[in-house]
Amino acid sequence: MDLDTNTNKTAQELSLSAKQVSAVIALLDEGNTVPFIARYRKEMTGSLDEVAILAIRDRITQLRELDKRRETILNSLTKQEKRTPELEKAVKEAETLTALEDIYLPYKPKRKTRATAAREKGLEPFAKLIFEQKEFDVRAEAASYIDAEKGVTTEEEALQGARDIIAEWVNEDADTRKAMRELFLKEGILTSEVIKGKEEDAQKYKDYFEWKEPVASVPSHRMLAMRRGEKEQFLLLSIAPPQEMAIDLLKRKYLVSKNEISAQVELALTDAYKRLLSLSMETEIRLNAKKEADEEAIQVFAKNLRQLLLASPLGQKNILAIDPGFRTGCKVVCLDRQGKLLHNETIFPHEPQKKIAESASALQNLCKKFAIEAIAIGNGTAGRETERFVKGIDLPGGIITVMVNESGASIYSASDIAREEFPDYDITVRGAVSIGRRLSDPLSELVKIEPKSIGVGQYQHDVDQTALRQSLDDVVMSCVNSVGVELNTASSELLSYVSGLGQQLAKKIVEYRNEHGPFRSRRELVEVPRLGDKAFEQAAGFLRIRNGENLLDASAVHPESYYIVEKMAENLNCGVEDLMKNPALRNKIDLKKYVTEETGLPTLNDILSELDKPGRDPREKFEAFSFQDDINAVEDLETGMTLPGIVTNITNFGAFVDIGVHQDGLVHISNMADKYVKNPADVVSVHQKVMVTVIEVDIGRKRISLSMKSDPFGKERK
Repeated sequence: MDLDTNTNKTAQELSLSAKQVSAVIALLDEGNTVPFIARYRKEMTGSLDEVAILAIRDRITQLRELDKRRETILNSLTKQEKRTPELEKAVKEAETLTALEDIYLPYKPKRKTRATAAREKGLEPFAKLIFEQKEFDVRAEAASYIDAEKGVTTEEEALQGARDIIAEWVNEDADTRKAMRELFLKEGILTSEVIKGKEEDAQKYKDYFEWKEPVASVPSHRMLAMRRGEKEQFLLLSIAPPQEMAIDLLKRKYLVSKNEISAQVELALTDAYKRLLSLSMETEIRLNAKKEADEEAIQVFAKNLRQLLLASPLGQKNILAIDPGFRTGCKVVCLDRQGKLLHNETIFPHEPQKKIAESASALQNLCKKFAIEAIAIGNGTAGRETERFVKGIDLPGGIITVMVNESGASIYSASDIAREEFPDYDITVRGAVSIGRRLSDPLSELVKIEPKSIGVGQYQHDVDQTALRQSLDDVVMSCVNSVGVELNTASSELLSYVSGLGQQLAKKIVEYRNEHGPFRSRRELVEVPRLGDKAFEQAAGFLRIRNGENLLDASAVHPESYYIVEKMAENLNCGVEDLMKNPALRNKIDLKKYVTEETGLPTLNDILSELDKPGRDPREKFEAFSFQDDINAVEDLETGMTLPGIVTNITNFGAFVDIGVHQDGLVHISNMADKYVKNPADVVSVHQKVMVTVIEVDIGRKRISLSMKSDPFGKERK
């Protein structure tokens, strides 16, 4: 398809105008990033948001891949001298890759098959005669094809060869495949069975030892769970409609009479289904079901990741962070307001050393010495015990104590990034630093960890890794750019996600900063080696410089629009600083006076909003959270307890909630609200604080069932 065709098709599918789609495609092709287009090219796109722009990007990528495959197929047909006007038209009009491959299948170079062997024996004319199903003496005709030199020695061999050719014709017919595919999708049953002899080892898949379900309605988490069981060689999976239904479909399409000849066709149809069609269709449907399950799981993961990355930051505070432990002690670090490591030591408040007084004294001294404003405690092993110990100490007033989710901290502490950042410290110190920095600014710290290791995914290791990486990178880039990045303090990892930069330029920026000192203006960025005009254009608006030479460098106003603000100030006989500080002056601005062909009201409204609150942080204000003091382990739980918790992960079957017992509980979708819930993400978000009721505790299987209903037990408990 040509560009206009792809543009119109995408516009129609996404309910957008062709002009919007065309503008986005042009901007992407010119090397503009999604955040930049969404924020700074609203006039060109009609103010499309990132979601719409990503949808256009992904669909156009698919259509272009389809065009490439289309061209490859046409070239192949030309080389084979089989390219006819009708075939070319069919190839060009195919709207999906599946339809395209169905058209090409009869012409696709293939290894030797039973049908090709039969053709080599000269049996194709016989097959055509049988397939027409006209009256003739089939046995006598079969006998005429007996030829020992060609390998046909009996009538039955001639008939078998003809049936093999017919079976391949049926299998390669595009309309037949389309009808069979629809049957598999509509009537296919997914069957799961345990592999005999592995019942004991496969207990975690016990629910799927004897499982049947329409493939059309299998939820993504169940599909991925069963596929994992199959991959681990505990389960056997199959997908197929009732066999009689599938063969009847072929009979209705191909049988035109009921005689000895049609009986041969019927045998060929049965063979075509059992030997060819059923296998290829099952493979297709399995791949399709896996793809759909992947897409749903990736969407859930991406949404969770966004909520986690945009969790409320405590902000710049002097922080004491603790990575708890029993036998090896609790690693303590002190960080300044920029997250710099000032001090580290180890205390032993728990068994077996139990140096309670000594540990308490150490923390008291550290809090005074480093003017600590908050204490961050990792929520892993010994987390609740350490929290209880800290809260029992007489600390200077005003210090808050916060439990911090440490998922992925151990991965960070052993990473190349952590080794480069703290070459002279061991992994326990690095882990504690990560915990403290997560409290101060979750986004800045979490970008250092591979997104799928953060702990908010659903079967993240089972889904398509390329698609997962693309989606999660999109989310991280979106979050980083929506918040904005402090140019003079950001790590190279955080800078690498800024629009237009990437890892290499991010490192160059840090190297330049280390050599020349803090950046004084955004414009100075062009002095960084290899950072050209395009990278500057893409990145500048998302980078912040506090107390720089130009006040607008601390805002989201792009340098390309500074002249507009300066013109506004000039027209009001004031300075830019006056304009930013004085709402009365801003209220006098008539935006229509500043509209040009390049700059419209969307950009002008954004500029005015930034002048009101320069560089505003879109994240919510931080609120401290505490678990119930007397509940520290699963053994402390009792049915009916109502407890505070914090949502750690959301799936399409419910939400996991940390209630402070080292084991997250599950609020199943059926227990999320008094009314019917279709999607858990409509009810809760990651990091949301909730109240839950314990409805069941299975200590052996380490399972905690929770409810958010107002009356979780209903009439049965009354």
